[in-house]
Amino acid sequence: MKVAILSAMREEITPFLEKYPHYSVQEVGGNTYYLVKAEGYEIILAYSKIGKVHSALSASTMILHFGAEKLIFSGVAGGLSPKLKVGDLVIANKLCQYDVDISAFGHPLGFIPESSVYIQADQKLNALAKTVAQEMGIGLHEGIIASGDSFIASAEKKKWLIETFGADAVEMEGASVANVCHLLKIPFCILRSISDSADGEADVSFDEFLESSAKISADFVEAMLKKGL
Repeated sequence: MKVAILSAMREEITPFLEKYPHYSVQEVGGNTYYLVKAEGYEIILAYSKIGKVHSALSASTMILHFGAEKLIFSGVAGGLSPKLKVGDLVIANKLCQYDVDISAFGHPLGFIPESSVYIQADQKLNALAKTVAQEMGIGLHEGIIASGDSFIASAEKKKWLIETFGADAVEMEGASVANVCHLLKIPFCILRSISDSADGEADVSFDEFLESSAKISADFVEAMLKKGL
């Protein structure tokens, strides 16, 4: 089986390259893809660069060019729910794009014609993640992840995301990857480790905890692969 593991930043994909150092490299569309055979899979690894456009391009390339049959996004996010603290793991049961706004035409925020506000993640992969978390004895939160092309570091914006979308975490790529996988009929799981609280201190927390949070997420994905997708 061919499995894509995608992240947004170099720091998020580095733990995987350290786990699986025997890889080949291909350049496609201005991005680097690392190909490795490990854990019984053909794995395609990449970091897309930040934002919804880059992540959508990378996810599409992994599926259409490299033939990925399942996709896991591994990285960090800002915590919105008061239940989440730095280092906690969260998987999306559904995702939305909080910065899509055609409300002038009477549509709800986040709505795209011929689509919907929310996109559901794959239930089987999420169930596997829950099983792995239980076996590892660690907490795994499941909730709504909101995505948009802004780094959230405002208590007011944080409150708005919770009230408008019921979001538990916020980041800049998950919903675009979800949309690509949904349209191309590829099962996907969006896994995030909390790096900050998406408030006025988010920039400080993010820099401090980026690498450690990214490693937590990568270790968990490795456990999922060993368990069997």
